[in-house]
Amino acid sequence: MSTDSAQANDSASPAGFTGDWITSAHPEYAEAIARWAVNAQRHAQVVAFVRTPADVALALEYAKTHKLPLAVRGGGHSAAGASSAEAGVVIDLSRHIAGVTVDAERKLAHVGGGAVWATVDKAGIEHGLATVGGTVNHRRLTLGGGYGFLTGQHGLALDNLVQATIVTADGTARTVNANENADLFWGVRGGGSNFGVVTEFVLQLHPQRRTVFAGMVIYPAAALSKVVETLKEWWEKGPSEKATILQALTPCTMLLLFWNGSEEEGRAQYKPLFDLGPVMDMSREIPYEELNGLQNHLMPHGRNYYMKGIYTSGPSVPVSEELLQRVAALSAAHGITLFLAFEFFPTGKILTIPNDATAHIRGARVSTLIFSAWDDGDKLPAVRASANELMDVILKGETKLSERENTGYGNYIAEDPAVNAPGAGSTVGADRLFGANYPRLQKLKKQYDPTMLFSKWCPIVPAP
Repeated sequence: MSTDSAQANDSASPAGFTGDWITSAHPEYAEAIARWAVNAQRHAQVVAFVRTPADVALALEYAKTHKLPLAVRGGGHSAAGASSAEAGVVIDLSRHIAGVTVDAERKLAHVGGGAVWATVDKAGIEHGLATVGGTVNHRRLTLGGGYGFLTGQHGLALDNLVQATIVTADGTARTVNANENADLFWGVRGGGSNFGVVTEFVLQLHPQRRTVFAGMVIYPAAALSKVVETLKEWWEKGPSEKATILQALTPCTMLLLFWNGSEEEGRAQYKPLFDLGPVMDMSREIPYEELNGLQNHLMPHGRNYYMKGIYTSGPSVPVSEELLQRVAALSAAHGITLFLAFEFFPTGKILTIPNDATAHIRGARVSTLIFSAWDDGDKLPAVRASANELMDVILKGETKLSERENTGYGNYIAEDPAVNAPGAGSTVGADRLFGANYPRLQKLKKQYDPTMLFSKWCPIVPAP
């Protein structure tokens, strides 16, 4: 047999596989490996578009038998490449396991592992129901935390996960919930992709009004100090659970306001901010299902992206002014789109759940995203250096959170630990991300994935 024939036979789909087995010779290969972030694209040996948990088990066995790296694609929204595998196997849930079924009587959504939030939002609101979803609706984020516009009322996305079906490294499909495989249910709520492939999420839904008040409000750079002072007062007073503000620092200052109510109520809630005289006001009463798509235009598919997360204890005028200056200077110097997003999600509901109740570590803090985008050329070194510079400015002004506990939000992991060179540096280790929960997670890793088949995102090292 020729070498080419042997390789072709070696890449053939396993017996019994019912999905689509895509290799480099397939006409759909380029589409199969394409990602939201161009720089996260990798040349996989096989992309397995699975239909069933049994297909997942066959793809896992193939990766183990051929000693190939493995990745799992749900929404494919990782700028770090967590959903891609160079010369490896990608288990892709986005084609055949991406539907949503709503049980309106029990207020539950049965969500395919490859479904994105747009699908969840539209399915739920048809019944006057919703759950906590991402603020960009062409992605998924449940297993790593899940902040969203409804967080103030209903907690994190993972707090609304009541059951999941997960295929672990040994190929077994396990139902996990508070009563079945409760240890693994604890681990997946925060432990991300460390324990297996989730083919179905069952999410708690809540009654939701059909329209909400939301939209961008833009201020000139000169108004920054007044905007931040007003935000500081609003944040320290304790915002209503129905209110959320996303603040972006670019050459101007943008706020994305949300109020889970009417426009009249929303404008009254945010009157101090409107009184500052924005130069553009795009906020209005909109259908709920449009809410999580308001930022999509800032993050379209097909560009290069880099994200770095950090926490702050709240707004600071001096830090914000320095950051605005540095964002403008670095953007111009490197020809990149660069901004910071401060996510002011009310934390009261999140903090009602103890830190040992799920793998995710909680805190009274503001998740902050340093976000970069560019179109051409290898600008990653300059982008990484810019992000680190901005992070240093934030840390310098942070007086309440220690550097040790300031891991940043896990879903904003900046680098792929599988390819990140030592010292390149901005990947927070799992021991820091999970804090006191890490030893328990290590025991689970040893039980369910002792060979670290699942080693993307923020890999947990099995207990000795």
